[in-house]
Amino acid sequence: MISKATAKKMYEYYSKQIDRLIQAQEALTSGGVKSYTIGDRQITRLDLSNLSKEIEEAVKRQAYYDAIIKGKPVRAVAAIIPTD
Repeated sequence: MISKATAKKMYEYYSKQIDRLIQAQEALTSGGVKSYTIGDRQITRLDLSNLSKEIEEAVKRQAYYDAIIKGKPVRAVAAIIPTD
């Protein structure tokens, strides 16, 4: 299990990552630029579908670490009902 301190750091990391990805998506969809650079990575308009998937994944991971910080269960629980 991940400690709350580590979860908090990861939550903050993904928060910043989401901001960067959304900023890149906005720049590319506004039509003002053809490519956008995040760190050492260059993203073009052709990468918009992948960028959307990356944002979704980052949001899921951020929610996972938020659940750990708040002490909520991070795994889904399902009931199994036996039938004859």
